[in-house]
Amino acid sequence: MIDVIALGRTGEQVSSVALGCMLMGTASGEDESFEILDRYHAAGGRFLDTADCYAWWPRPGDTGGESERLLGRWFARTGHRDEVFLATKGSAWVSDPEAVRSGRAELSEMFAGAGGDTLRHALDGSLARLGVDHVDLYYVHIDDLATPLEETLEALAGLVAAGKTRYIGWSNVPTWRLERIRGLCERHGWPAPVALQQEHSYLRKHPGAEKVGILDEEQLRYLRAHDDLTLVAYSPILKGGYDDPAKRARADIFDAYEGADTEARLATVAKLAAELGVSGGQLVLAWLRHQADPRRVVLIGPRTVEHYESAIASLDLRLSPEILAELDAAGA
Repeated sequence: MIDVIALGRTGEQVSSVALGCMLMGTASGEDESFEILDRYHAAGGRFLDTADCYAWWPRPGDTGGESERLLGRWFARTGHRDEVFLATKGSAWVSDPEAVRSGRAELSEMFAGAGGDTLRHALDGSLARLGVDHVDLYYVHIDDLATPLEETLEALAGLVAAGKTRYIGWSNVPTWRLERIRGLCERHGWPAPVALQQEHSYLRKHPGAEKVGILDEEQLRYLRAHDDLTLVAYSPILKGGYDDPAKRARADIFDAYEGADTEARLATVAKLAAELGVSGGQLVLAWLRHQADPRRVVLIGPRTVEHYESAIASLDLRLSPEILAELDAAGA
């Protein structure tokens, strides 16, 4: 069964393994998505994660909103809405996916952003697609440097006051911005983020990587010092790349990890996984779940039932202090 951890200092207990629903309704068909959701719920899982922009990219004609609509149908079928902790995100809606697919526009230029009116309309749209009157956690999905933080935070405070979300979170944000966000919230009495969702795995990004969405050592130290924030680790198995060199070669997600440190860590994962009779991805998920400082939620995003069962099997994997020490010591 999936256990729980504290969400910041809110008093909420949330599942230590969250179910990412990004590809549900697109790359994952309805029947398979419902099966994954049913199995997760039966295992005690209660933390569902989606976003308004999920997922415009898998197929021609996908526009975003498909995941939220599928979850709305699952809630209507099962009546489980009040049993789950539901998170969605705004600010990364893409108004013209075809322009990005065709190369006529850069993705970074197409995000809706975190303006006050944008977020208010975005959350209303999410609630309608989900068929609910509120979500439990609402993230700023992509940090928006073009909009004053005061505007964004005041809008989010209004959404909390209106009962449309209970808590707020932030994703893909550098530490200096996170500190400024928290400072403004304290100064104005606005609700502060209780969750930080970042890309986080066993590999460490190389020093020259500019991707701010990857958790680094500075941000880990920050989280250790501020236990009112809970880390939600997305892409923990880096799209299956721990077990398939071909996936690593063609996945852009690995660009930020290239280098000798990564090669050494991959070799250690491969060696220990073989000794334990598990996959590299399962070993990494187990390693993440053994990390207690700071505490973290591991966000899995299975595309198939098989992927889900492989990930959930990692719950039974207990790593000895010697294995954990060998994993932690690996690197260049």
